[in-house]
Amino acid sequence: METNQSSSKKSKLSLDFKDSKYATGKRKTSIAKVWVKKGTGKIYVNGKFYDQYFVSDNHKMQVTRPFEIINQKTDYDVRCNVSGGGHTGQAGAMVHGISKALVKFDENFKATLKTEKLTTRDSRAVERKKPGRRKARRSFQFSKR
Repeated sequence: METNQSSSKKSKLSLDFKDSKYATGKRKTSIAKVWVKKGTGKIYVNGKFYDQYFVSDNHKMQVTRPFEIINQKTDYDVRCNVSGGGHTGQAGAMVHGISKALVKFDENFKATLKTEKLTTRDSRAVERKKPGRRKARRSFQFSKR
């Protein structure tokens, strides 16, 4: 029992992000609080390494995309706290937050990240259900006879 408790205490990482830039990224209902600093390319999400947090390869590629676009994949460390939504929305929120934080680091990144549409928030969200319909746009089945 003691080994299990000590292993859970070890999983909490004490990360030093004093000289970092902060940005908030959003996507659907997910909110990502992102700190970026000069480092060796480590990305932590909710206290875990991003490979452990995101299972899907698409999400892993999506999170590292801002660094690949600026050709500096191993120059920055990222610490991120993500809440709300699912993994896809959380990955999108992280990309938005990382891009905004990188622009705060260096204004020259803004042009390249903006052409890839990573600095703008994706405003698409789930449409609400309307009364008299089965879903947002789907109506009930019509019977002629």
